[in-house]
Amino acid sequence: MRIAFAAALALAAFGFNGAAQAQDANVGPRVDKLEREMRAVQRKVFPGGAGMTVEPQITQQVDNTPPGVPATTPLADLTQRVGALEGQIQTLTGQVEQNQYRIRQLEEAFGAYKAATDARMKALETPPAPAAGDAAPVDGDAAAAGDASPRPGAAAKPSADRAAKVAAVEKPSSGDAGEDLYLYGFRLWQAKFFPEAAKVLDQYRTKFPSGKRASFARNLLGRAYLDDGKPSLAAVAFYDNYTKDPNGERAPDSLYYLAQALVKLNKPAGEVCKVYDELTKVYGATLSAEMKAGVAKGRADQRCK
Repeated sequence: MRIAFAAALALAAFGFNGAAQAQDANVGPRVDKLEREMRAVQRKVFPGGAGMTVEPQITQQVDNTPPGVPATTPLADLTQRVGALEGQIQTLTGQVEQNQYRIRQLEEAFGAYKAATDARMKALETPPAPAAGDAAPVDGDAAAAGDASPRPGAAAKPSADRAAKVAAVEKPSSGDAGEDLYLYGFRLWQAKFFPEAAKVLDQYRTKFPSGKRASFARNLLGRAYLDDGKPSLAAVAFYDNYTKDPNGERAPDSLYYLAQALVKLNKPAGEVCKVYDELTKVYGATLSAEMKAGVAKGRADQRCK
């Protein structure tokens, strides 16, 4: 009887251990699969590599259980590891979805900003009807050549008389082609032959885009357009000079006159104020007293905050 009872106990223990081993064999592949998925998600969320991964909350433990003890502890440990890995995967997946949503928001905001900017630039490039002449309170180009700022004059006289006067403007001949071309354009502008000056200065811009007088020429080209009653072309020239060479000698002047061109184009005060803000922010410490006074007056006229 005792022998039969002992055999029954042995068979029961063998059956219990076999079931535990079967459960362990089923949970083990799940843990391996989840750990592989966790590493894949970590590589997606933290491409930086080492130091950026999320460590598992439950690490693999060494089974020191003496032989013969029922395998309840290893099974509980595997179940706990599975739960921890599933929670981490859900958290990281949520972070990925949030990042993707934020990226879409940024892309939409940038697209709206680009569309608005393109529309404003297209409006600037559309020439309006000729307007009356404009005063020029600041003249950096004339100061560079040692002359006072000219003011727009009366309408041009008959073409024959005008052609003779244009021909009377002396062309420099120093041997420096770029310098001579710029100075000739400046002399034409100084003599109030604005269309002729614009033509010469545009030639300089094309032939000597990186010349020592490039910033001067692009700015004076805008001045010639502005003084000739063409504020849209002037605005494009001023904007081009500022963006192409923000460190150029006449970049601050171009921002200053860009604001005036926008006023001539009847642009909203907010756009004009933004130009004044940019001018003060970038070049405020280097502006002359005369230009600072002009900016203050322009901001007051536009009621800038």
